[in-house]
Amino acid sequence: MSDRAAVAERAGEAVPVRLAAVFLPAPLPREGRMAFWDPEDGPLPAEDTELTVVRRHGAGVRRRTTPALSLPLTEALPLLVRARRDPAAHPATACWGAAALHALRLTARGRLLPGLTPTGHDAWRAGPLDPDDIAHLRAVAAALPYEGHAVPLTGPGPLRLPEPEALMRSFLDAVADTLPRTPAAPHVSGKPFAAREAQRLPGAHDWAAEVAAGMDAGVRISLRLDLSAYDLFDAGSAGVRSAGAAVVQVHSLADPTLVADAAALWSGEADAAFGPRARVDAALAVRRAARVWAPLDRLSEQDAPDVLALSDEELGDLLGVAATRLAAAGVAVHWPRDLAHDLSAAAVVRPAPGSATDGTGFFESEELLQFRWQLAIGGDPLTEGEMDALAEAHRPVVRLRDRWVLVDPALVRKARKRELGLLDPVDALSVALTGSAEVDGETVEAVPAGALAALRDRLTAGVGPAEPPPGLRATLRDYQLRGLAWLDLMTSLGLGGCLADDMGLGKTITVIALHLKRARTTPTLVVCPASLLGNWQREITRFAPGVPVRRFHGPDRTLEDMDGGFVLTTYGTMRSTAPTLAQHTWGMVVADEAQHVKNPYSATAKALRTIPTPARVALTGTPVENNLSELWALLDWTTPGLLGPLKSFRARHARAVENGEDEEAVARLARLVRPFLLRRKKSDPGIVPELPPKTETDHPVPLTREQAALYEAVVRESMYAIETAEGMARRGMVLKLLTSLKQICDHPALYLKEAEAAATERLSARSGKLTLLDELLDTLLAEDGSALVFTQYVGMARMIASHLAARAVPVELLHGGTPVPEREHMVDRFQSGATPVLVLSLKAAGTGLNLTRAGHVVHFDRWWNPAVEEQATDRAYRIGQTQPVQVHRLITEGTVEDRIAEMLESKRALADAILGSGESALTELTGRELSDLVSLRRTS
Repeated sequence: MSDRAAVAERAGEAVPVRLAAVFLPAPLPREGRMAFWDPEDGPLPAEDTELTVVRRHGAGVRRRTTPALSLPLTEALPLLVRARRDPAAHPATACWGAAALHALRLTARGRLLPGLTPTGHDAWRAGPLDPDDIAHLRAVAAALPYEGHAVPLTGPGPLRLPEPEALMRSFLDAVADTLPRTPAAPHVSGKPFAAREAQRLPGAHDWAAEVAAGMDAGVRISLRLDLSAYDLFDAGSAGVRSAGAAVVQVHSLADPTLVADAAALWSGEADAAFGPRARVDAALAVRRAARVWAPLDRLSEQDAPDVLALSDEELGDLLGVAATRLAAAGVAVHWPRDLAHDLSAAAVVRPAPGSATDGTGFFESEELLQFRWQLAIGGDPLTEGEMDALAEAHRPVVRLRDRWVLVDPALVRKARKRELGLLDPVDALSVALTGSAEVDGETVEAVPAGALAALRDRLTAGVGPAEPPPGLRATLRDYQLRGLAWLDLMTSLGLGGCLADDMGLGKTITVIALHLKRARTTPTLVVCPASLLGNWQREITRFAPGVPVRRFHGPDRTLEDMDGGFVLTTYGTMRSTAPTLAQHTWGMVVADEAQHVKNPYSATAKALRTIPTPARVALTGTPVENNLSELWALLDWTTPGLLGPLKSFRARHARAVENGEDEEAVARLARLVRPFLLRRKKSDPGIVPELPPKTETDHPVPLTREQAALYEAVVRESMYAIETAEGMARRGMVLKLLTSLKQICDHPALYLKEAEAAATERLSARSGKLTLLDELLDTLLAEDGSALVFTQYVGMARMIASHLAARAVPVELLHGGTPVPEREHMVDRFQSGATPVLVLSLKAAGTGLNLTRAGHVVHFDRWWNPAVEEQATDRAYRIGQTQPVQVHRLITEGTVEDRIAEMLESKRALADAILGSGESALTELTGRELSDLVSLRRTS
């Protein structure tokens, strides 16, 4: 237990709280003591003094003498603090407890003033006291009962009882003089004002009087700025132009409502209110303030320190650090009520004179836009003349619009150099949407004006459902009508857009409706994967009968005699015939499954950019699969230049967003991208009711003995080689290991390259997955169901198809080598129910197909990106589906597939945030992390 705690405990045990307490001042404040006596004349723990207690009785008084126990403040304070909250405490003791808490709070706030006793000894006092402190002191003094201000018994003569308020003030001073004098204080700060022994300082009387000036008397000063003479020449300042004046004000601490100018105090008008010492105290307060801000020294040269004429430099100094320093010293600076502090500057982008004034065709203009500073007061822009006047000002305060305005020198510089340059329309739109711009390496607020502001408002206001166009033989759902309205807005403004709805929500029919709504005589070019040519043709013929549609694909392709309508081509054909396509006039170019051009440096992406068109529409269910550069590639094609060069886009947006470093960067990118990318998901509230339920189930499958042996052998051999490899060689080995393990998990014959020669009757016995697949298909075929079976390996797809055919299961196989006409026939047979099971290569058939007859989707193996699996599932789970869809994922227990399934859950969250990564991310794992990932774990 510490000494202080021991003292407190000892005092608490020795002195019962039922005793009354009284403070006994001493010439040296810290030697004051608390005396405790019993109003009931009960026994005391000890007694060392006698008190005289006086009580009013009728018109006279009664006196009694009583023994008392006195304690030094260090021992009495803990008792008083506890008594403040003790219901059994005597009222006088509780009242002194309140005074003790007040004294402790003052000391904790640093309200201590050094001074001298009448005999010239060092003593701390409580102060300065603000009005709330004084009010609290008076309230406690008024509540003090007669038992709380007894006096020591003295010799003959008149008895002088102290005033309660004066006694309370003495107590506060005694506590302030006691607490700083710790045993270590003399060693840290020196003996004066630190040691408990009295230190006589005969030469410090004047210093002590000046320090206490205004504190004991309850007077402080402030400065009121008067700018009425701001433009007048001050003849008394040696030719210095006056920037106004600082008027000295005197405040009473005892009465916060009592304020007067120093001139009134010196003229005698305020003597009665402030008292005879107010002038001396105010003059000393001015001298003390001059130590903080030197120009106040000039007041001491005046007969009355009432008004200080200010130069521009001095006024500017008061606008900055001087006011802060004075406030810290207790001298407030008051500015005129009409002084405006809200002068601001924003970088404004507006069309150059003579350019378009509405949003339509805005970006078809080659006019550059003005980029300049615009100053405003309270958000109200200044005129050119007002900014010119501000640019010529060399003062910290100027007169504008009949009010004084506080001027930041940085704002004056912007008024002088207003022009920031010119922006092309796309850069200007980027600035308008994000609300910020880079100026001299600094991000500043940017505000669009005129036509640019109108365009921004149109892009960000949202759209309602559009009216279905004439000639459309379909009923569009509400969200499809909104998508149509959005695409119509973007293309009518000469901008492009990316419709990034989930797979199966009807992007194709929305674009067909857009073509009809635009009603252009020029054709629409659709670029899509080969597997989707038939789907596009069937959808156009079905929903827009009479609209010409032509395939530009195959050896007999031609663009002659085109008469509006649609031209369908593949990415491969487009790449090889881009110069021919670029020579024709297109009303709109549509890139379906646009993730095929997510690499901006690929030949396909470069070729697509060479085809001119006034409207570009990208369709994709996955705008971002691996990183934000893919998003840049899509939007830079739909609206070239919107996101700037790829290098600067990655520096400013992508790295900060992908690393989660800067929330503002995420918000800024969202504001920029949102108007150009419409993303709807099947889980959205307005879409969920349109689709039947979907159930997803993970099926754990044990490895066969052959699979387990192969798995462990491959891990052992590969990890030994990986440990000694580095760089690209190591990455290649890791990818090869992962591929081998996934193939073993599918079937040993796939890994051993013996699928063609394997005996069909033994295939299922060698693979737990194939055995489970047989069981699933037997069940659903018995219920007259249909299923899609996806695998990422064509070899595995062939093996599954052969195996099912041998079991007399009607099955067909669709992979990348399947001719386009045959793909279409397969889809038709599946949709008609002629083929209940369709085995598909994930990469070749994971997008674009409508296979809504399927009530079951089986993922025979796992893809590394959850978005790819969801695309495959969406072949069945899409608009047009009327039955519940069950998704089955086959996962081998204890293997890399098992661990990857856990990782995919977090990956799905990243994909939802348009971020993701592929298999290559696993190549960066350390040896220990990789070993933990691929090691076979035994299961019960």
